[in-house]
Amino acid sequence: MSTPIIKVENLVKRYRELVALDHFNLEIEEGEIFGLLGPNGSGKTTTINCILSLLSYDKGAIEVFGKEMHPDSYDLKRKIGVVMQNVAVFEELTVYENIGYFCGLYIKDKALRKQYVEEAIDFVGLNDFKKFYPGKLSGGLLRRLNIACGIAHKPKLIFLDEPTVAVDPQSRNKILEGIQKLNREGATIVYTSHYMEEVEQICTRIAIMDKGKNLAIGTTDELKRMIKKSEIILIDILDISEEDIAAIRTLDHVYDVSFKDHKLEILCSGGKHNLLRILHYLESRELSFGRVYSELPTLNDVFLEITGKELRD
Repeated sequence: MSTPIIKVENLVKRYRELVALDHFNLEIEEGEIFGLLGPNGSGKTTTINCILSLLSYDKGAIEVFGKEMHPDSYDLKRKIGVVMQNVAVFEELTVYENIGYFCGLYIKDKALRKQYVEEAIDFVGLNDFKKFYPGKLSGGLLRRLNIACGIAHKPKLIFLDEPTVAVDPQSRNKILEGIQKLNREGATIVYTSHYMEEVEQICTRIAIMDKGKNLAIGTTDELKRMIKKSEIILIDILDISEEDIAAIRTLDHVYDVSFKDHKLEILCSGGKHNLLRILHYLESRELSFGRVYSELPTLNDVFLEITGKELRD
């Protein structure tokens, strides 16, 4: 087994009476795009800040690149890129100057730094905006600048905290494609987002946390297998009696049935051919119906069942 690129053991962080991290454990392997999901206040940002040694903690151990992480672990921090949710650039510097400044914190060779800055600008698609000041950029372009400043020095480990918040669809797609490209080029990514579809699209593994604890961890498919809901069947139907609804509830693998606004929703847990059994029942009762949908659970369904909360709570 290779050494995890990040290893967090038994981490405890308190803010007076509030326990922000409660014996939290986490391992992230090299080469992953690792998603960190949790409602507001779950401890995601505290976890990242502790890993980066920006916050002290009360108990536990953190290793990055196989070494214990400390505030003065500059040899480790040179290999890390950080893109926080709040855009952090200098208003008095141009796009090119901003990226050059942040890259220069790690890359002292001027020729190499110039090369890296040009590559970062090309990477995020800001070639037409090199001489622009941040105040003249749209929200999406600002996000791209923020990312360029965090990754220009070609870090091996990158933390991306809500990088697509409040950006236009074009910029969002550009950012997501860029994250996957960074990963293909060898970077390990730690990614937080409020957008479930993004996490499901790009993350190789996901941790769901709440109240400072790691509640579940795995691939999207592994997480979906942890919950009761395995199939959602929706049927457009003009009317159906309570007797028929009760009968459908008794079918194999059906655990909940509801009827509202001429739509029958049936939740199934496990099993095969659930849809065929339900349609056979409706036909046997000579009940007319319209469109039929069968959906697999989404990552949002997993999140709701595990935490009992909406991600935006």
